[in-house]
Amino acid sequence: MNLAIILIITNFLRTLFVILIIWYGIKLVTKFVLPMMLHKTVKNMQSRVENQFRQHQQNGRPEGDITIETKQGNNVNKTQEGEYVDFEEVK
Repeated sequence: MNLAIILIITNFLRTLFVILIIWYGIKLVTKFVLPMMLHKTVKNMQSRVENQFRQHQQNGRPEGDITIETKQGNNVNKTQEGEYVDFEEVK
């Protein structure tokens, strides 16, 4: 009986110790490692956006240049008056 109580207490303390190690491990990761990883990721994304902006500035039109672009596929018949609307009668 005495041995069983010692084993139960030992297993409880071992479980509690493992839980505490995991808890402080997670706190350590979220406090130090995760911010470093996020900072590195944000820095990489920022450099990509800057590179895209530079490429757009180099390949784009000069500043102040104005162009009007129209779609070629919209050939509307101008001879009809009004606009045709297709509808269904609801009863």
